[in-house]
Amino acid sequence: MNLNATIFFQTLVFFVLAWFTMKFVWPPLNRAIEERRQKIAAGLADAERGTADLAQAQARISLLESSAKAENQARLTEAEKQAAAVIEQARRDAEAERARILAQAKQEAEQEMQRARDSLRDSVADLAVKGAEQILKREVNAQAHADLLGELKTQL
Repeated sequence: MNLNATIFFQTLVFFVLAWFTMKFVWPPLNRAIEERRQKIAAGLADAERGTADLAQAQARISLLESSAKAENQARLTEAEKQAAAVIEQARRDAEAERARILAQAKQEAEQEMQRARDSLRDSVADLAVKGAEQILKREVNAQAHADLLGELKTQL
């Protein structure tokens, strides 16, 4: 066997194999590697967008929460003011009603006292007439009786 021929055939086989590998094996491997690289890059970009979206959503949520808190605080303050106004109005109404009832009670008490005085005067006048009648042992006529009662009322 000839060493030169063996080296020549081995070199020829090597170059055919290298050509075959570069022509049919290497391009699909490069495409697969490039596709994988693009998928990884797209995944990383999506992850970054997701992280940015999450941060933006958290910022919006924080802003909305602070806005909602401020709005709720404003509503609470307004409700407290309205409640205080309603309570104050109720107090004024109650005070006015109390004053009205008190004035009415005083007026009724004065009227009752006046009726009691009038009744007492009439009773005293009747008693005085009866006492005088018993003292005199005779009855005074109706006109004299009315005059006497009027006189006694004015004196009392």
